[in-house]
Amino acid sequence: MASSPQNRKVYLIGGGIGSLAAAAFIVRDSDLPAENITIFEAESFLGGSLDGAGNPEDGYSLRGGRMLTTDNFECTWDLFKSIPSLIEPKVTVYDETIAFNQRVRSHAKARLVNRHRAIVDAISMGFKMKDRIALLKLVEASEEEVGSRRISDWFEPAFFDTTFWHLWQTTFAFQAWHSAAECRRYLHRFMKEFSRMETLGGIKRTIYNQYDSLVRPLERWLSSQGVRFKKNCTVTDLETGTTGATTVVTGMHYRQGETEERIPVAEDDIVFLQNGSMTDASSVGSMTSPPPALTKDDSSGWVLWEKLAAGRSKFGNPATFNSSIPETYWASFTVTQKDSVFFEQMHAFTGNEAGTGGLVTFKDSRWLMSVVLAHQPYFPDQPADVRVFWGYALHPDRIGDFVAKPMSRCSGDEILLELSGHLNFDKKTTFATANCIPCRMPYITSMFMPRAPGDRPLPVPKHSRNLAFVSQFVEIPEDTVFTVEYSVRAAQMAVYQLLEIDRDVPPIRHHDQSLKVRFDALIKAFE
Repeated sequence: MASSPQNRKVYLIGGGIGSLAAAAFIVRDSDLPAENITIFEAESFLGGSLDGAGNPEDGYSLRGGRMLTTDNFECTWDLFKSIPSLIEPKVTVYDETIAFNQRVRSHAKARLVNRHRAIVDAISMGFKMKDRIALLKLVEASEEEVGSRRISDWFEPAFFDTTFWHLWQTTFAFQAWHSAAECRRYLHRFMKEFSRMETLGGIKRTIYNQYDSLVRPLERWLSSQGVRFKKNCTVTDLETGTTGATTVVTGMHYRQGETEERIPVAEDDIVFLQNGSMTDASSVGSMTSPPPALTKDDSSGWVLWEKLAAGRSKFGNPATFNSSIPETYWASFTVTQKDSVFFEQMHAFTGNEAGTGGLVTFKDSRWLMSVVLAHQPYFPDQPADVRVFWGYALHPDRIGDFVAKPMSRCSGDEILLELSGHLNFDKKTTFATANCIPCRMPYITSMFMPRAPGDRPLPVPKHSRNLAFVSQFVEIPEDTVFTVEYSVRAAQMAVYQLLEIDRDVPPIRHHDQSLKVRFDALIKAFE
């Protein structure tokens, strides 16, 4: 006999956006008491990959940020229409975000910059007819036809020199060796953005960085409802049993400080696991030192998934995603300045005020470097005379154009030297007050690796009684990884299924079926 909601416990392993969203959907849409929900997080803070920390003296730092749209992200906005803003509690995070983007609109005027410091006219995608045909074939192919092929298996080498690829690759962080099936999903999911790729006109941003704009309001709301948090707490093992073909979690082991504990898990209790981590084993450097080169030996975010999947194919295959760091890592950097010199120079060069331009990519740089100047302040406690910007490079293993070493071995000061060279700015005057904090992320695009059916488990695996997965490494037909939406949708699907909630998960909007969207994309392909 099933226990009543008053006695049922929910345990969420990992404090990223997937777990936070799952807890919120349970509180909002079920009868289960919030105080019966516990989130376990190994770090001292929640948010997972949506991080943001620091201060004006020591420098701010964030590993990255996901771009948002209001034309997609159906589950994300369904959630944040229920979460009060930190700034104005009577306003939801959704309404706050919409109002901000009506005030600060994206329209990049310098999306690509070439080796001559000239802004590239990116209106034309630079396709030859064979590129258009190959792209159309990928869009029209079934996922089964694409299989586990890489993007480079689908297109000829010349395709990777087109303006389209420069825009596409750096907007979404694709590499030529990544999954063609995932690239196909992106082409469908974001077809509406195809006709405005060079301006990033469809991209929406939060008022501050995503940790302060999404994670902190969600954490505060969950806490106010009674959800429990165990931070600095690592779940080390899950005990499972079987009843026929059904798998049941029966116990959890965790370590907090010097204390090790076991929690019994009843059949009607539920365990949500964030399987895998794209920011696992990340490391940061400083103005004088590069980030340490951490490896699989230093990672912990895959351990539970690997234990569960061993000998049980329904739980997926983590080795598909975490076995080749050279193919899954890149580096980012966050710069804090106590003046506005760089921002003024970039405004003059690009024609964009901070927050309106999006990515500026140096398309011929060996590191394939991009920078983003967000609307200021980017952190709530950021003083008026401080500026913060972020950048990243897709090829940190290559020798720089102005620094004779790979970015992965560069200090913050050397990264600023490389950036100054691409812009022909005087580093000494431009970055006189700058503090650049580099970050290395060995698994940041691991979810893009070529995959086969079954490599990613379902949010609720077949014959799972009380275990669900909420992460970037689950299988959701038609949706795209490396987005906040993917984790939130996985959470909503798993919660509604395991708690038998009689409410529909918001369907994916098929903009790719719109005749206008298809026509606009076709026109763009022939410009």
